[in-house]
Amino acid sequence: MKPLSGRTFDVVCVGEALVDFLPDRRGQRVRDVERWTRCPGGSPANVSIGLARLSARAAYLGVVGEDEFGAFLTDALAAEGVDVSAVRRTRLARTGLVFITLDESGERSFTDYRKPSAELLLEPGDVRRFELSDTRAAHLVANSLLEPAAGEAGRELLASARAAGCLTSCDPNLRCSFWDEPRRLRELIDSLLPLTDVIKLAEDEVEFVTAEKNPARAARRLAERGVKLAVVTLGARGAMACRDGRILAAVAPRVEVVDQTGAGDGFDAGLLFWITRAMRSGRAFESLSDAEIVAAMTLACRVGANVVTRLGAVAGLPRLAEVETSSHRRGL
Repeated sequence: MKPLSGRTFDVVCVGEALVDFLPDRRGQRVRDVERWTRCPGGSPANVSIGLARLSARAAYLGVVGEDEFGAFLTDALAAEGVDVSAVRRTRLARTGLVFITLDESGERSFTDYRKPSAELLLEPGDVRRFELSDTRAAHLVANSLLEPAAGEAGRELLASARAAGCLTSCDPNLRCSFWDEPRRLRELIDSLLPLTDVIKLAEDEVEFVTAEKNPARAARRLAERGVKLAVVTLGARGAMACRDGRILAAVAPRVEVVDQTGAGDGFDAGLLFWITRAMRSGRAFESLSDAEIVAAMTLACRVGANVVTRLGAVAGLPRLAEVETSSHRRGL
């Protein structure tokens, strides 16, 4: 097994890549928007860009259409420094599109063209084409694993990553309306939890996954099921996590919210960047102290907070120097 310190990538991100269309301003319905801006989207693709901007070595694994939008996505990711050699392009479906509108507070509404779309065609063979012993962590976003083959690919990814000595990370990124039978989504997540070292849920997702409304109890429930670090993001209140039965907390900086799209993806990128940067020296995840986990969560909160100050999921993803400068100004 290749040592952690000698691996090519810090994180491989797996799941959907989509094209987001952003409105020129808030407070409009889709029918009222006169100008749309095309941006890369899809949670794992966003996370890979966030990692690359923070100086991590990131790869993206997924499926896009053999069309102009698929070419746009792979070109955009590559331009950010993300390795896209594991992306499969298919003629069986087109690249998914999402039109995002925002109310005056920055809360989002989605109109999507995704069923069927290319990212749903992920299959176990896609996972097998990526050499997992070359990465320190594998990050899976579960929401688009709608088809049985895609669900099997997700399970195979996490199981094979564990066997290769990788840290496994999962963000369900719940969009229950996307699933005709939400029960199937819950069953999928239940099958992924025993293979997951780090999970991140938003506060409004914990009840669906754990049947617990309280974030601390929900995090403890996840830890009882074998998750090593169960993180719950709390919006402007920061984040909390359960580790070995202990509750850890991190605060988020105050910012003016323009658009909440991608805040969780920014958090994932910051958290995985901090952890895998420590792993570059050969340290195992289990060797990190509680204080170091809190430091990782604090950085993740800063990255997520930066994202919501700009329109879209990608524009506000910061470079490492920006995060470090803002932290220094706050005396953190």
